Amino acid sequence: MFHCPYCGTKVRDNESYCIKCGKQLPEDVHNRLTKPARSKKIWFLPLIIFALLSLSIGFLHLFLENQTAQAKDLYSNAEKKASEGNYKKAKTLFEEALKQKENFPQASNAIEFMDIAMQVQNNLDNAAKYLAKQEYQKALQHIAETDSTLKNYNGSVVKKLINEIVLMKNTIKTDQLKNQLEEEPSIDQLKILLWEAESIESSEAEKITTNIRNQIINYTYSKASKQLNKLHFSDAEILVKDGLVYAPDSKKLNSLQTAIDNERVAFETAQQRRIESAISKAEEERKQNKNDAVKLESVKLQENKQDKLVVKGKVKSVATIPINTILVEYDLLTKNGDKFKANEVYVFPDTLYPNETGEFEFTHFDITGKAKELKVKVSKIKWYTE
Repeated sequence: MFHCPYCGTKVRDNESYCIKCGKQLPEDVHNRLTKPARSKKIWFLPLIIFALLSLSIGFLHLFLENQTAQAKDLYSNAEKKASEGNYKKAKTLFEEALKQKENFPQASNAIEFMDIAMQVQNNLDNAAKYLAKQEYQKALQHIAETDSTLKNYNGSVVKKLINEIVLMKNTIKTDQLKNQLEEEPSIDQLKILLWEAESIESSEAEKITTNIRNQIINYTYSKASKQLNKLHFSDAEILVKDGLVYAPDSKKLNSLQTAIDNERVAFETAQQRRIESAISKAEEERKQNKNDAVKLESVKLQENKQDKLVVKGKVKSVATIPINTILVEYDLLTKNGDKFKANEVYVFPDTLYPNETGEFEFTHFDITGKAKELKVKVSKIKWYTE
């Protein structure tokens, strides 16, 4: 069988040209007996294909790496914007990072969190607006809406938002507290406000707490002292113990509690029996300290922040033995010397040792704005000896 020596197509012995490639066939028929050998270049074709494929993969890898690097840079810039509080810009950068690298779960989560952060910031802004209008409940309502939104998140931005939430909440409560105090609340209302003030973590709230506690102490001391002067020991003790719930470290109230206990014992024990026992055991010492045990150092009138009249003074023990339950009796006089009112007050601390100084203070809640119109005179000082 004959073939074209150029393309290998079958030909007849009487044909002069190849019907496929069109080339002239050799006249010697022997040259038509064999097919042309395939070019050896065909063996290099797989290698060329492999090389091209490798180059394509390499370029693809470099392209993907470049996109990953760009995505990381965008993510880093977005984090900076978020830390600065620019959540809208941060979200845009996170979205661009996700476009550069589709398989980027951190960016997806960050985009979701930026929406939450913007909502939190919006609530904080609304709370600030209501605070400016003194609409405290509405302001706190906006803060309450943010409390549960950040529970499942952490990180520096979350901490920043939480700190802003706490600061705004404390600011609202402090401002609300100051507003309530301006309305001159009752003693029961003051006790409630004290708990609220103690729950606020700020230096300003601490000052308010101290102020409220002092008002409770002074009120309790005055009321309990009146009951004690009437020998209503149980009523006085109830008042003091209630006051100590709100001011457990008050020296003033603790001293008054001691005075109540001592007065109760003195009342329940026969007065004559105690006097006779003291005379029999230390007659000379009793005489020595009978009239000169206590020296009045000072006494003055002033007004507190609520313009209530306050009597304050100091006494000094000149006795040779400890004395206790010192009672100062005084008169409030007009400028003409007429008696306006008489009262009694106990000295604290309850027990004075030789040469020690004690103080007394009484707030007349029923007398307002008369400090300049009155004067005080101590009429008598009484005490007990151990």
